[in-house]
Amino acid sequence: MTEISPVSPVPGSARAPNPPAPRADRLITSDFNTFLRMLTTQLKNQDPLNPMDNSEYAVQLATFSGVEQQVRTNTLLESLGAQLGVSGLATYAGWVGKDARADMPVWYSGSPVTLAATADQNADSAELVVTNAAGLVVARQPVLPGADTATWTGLDPLGAPMPTGRYTFALESFAQGARIATTPAEAYARVIEARGGATPTLVFTGGIAVEAQKVTALRGG
Repeated sequence: MTEISPVSPVPGSARAPNPPAPRADRLITSDFNTFLRMLTTQLKNQDPLNPMDNSEYAVQLATFSGVEQQVRTNTLLESLGAQLGVSGLATYAGWVGKDARADMPVWYSGSPVTLAATADQNADSAELVVTNAAGLVVARQPVLPGADTATWTGLDPLGAPMPTGRYTFALESFAQGARIATTPAEAYARVIEARGGATPTLVFTGGIAVEAQKVTALRGG
């Protein structure tokens, strides 16, 4: 049987970068110059017996000038937003190495997990519900209704450590045996990276990424 060799790509064909898109402010300047030339040509070639009303020229100029100013304003706002994003990133970079609290999954690797969870005010009992990455409930732990924190040891009912992985937590509130509310339990985790952009993001142990604005508490690592 004859072996067929793969087709070699044309050198440089897959690596040729796309030409950069022209900036909006450059486009509007070019178009404005073109508009002025067209307007001048229109003035030169108009019917001298039926000339265009001057007010029509003024309207055209005002309309195009308004568009030009709007484009420049948008460019300025984009630049300002980028500068604010860099400034915000500098702030969040100081969070690296600290423990931040948010409604997020936690990477469990053998250490107890501290959670912020408050039962419904009408509850007479509450349970911390632990769910693994596959969406299966793997543990339930009673919590005092008046407590505002809970600690999950990571042990199964037989006292053996749960497998390393990602877990999420919720607090179920009960009144006379009936469940009346389910709320997320916020977890503390170590910040290992801060990412900038339109929405600054924090990366926690295990690669869990959360928007910085969702953090509700911070403590020294």
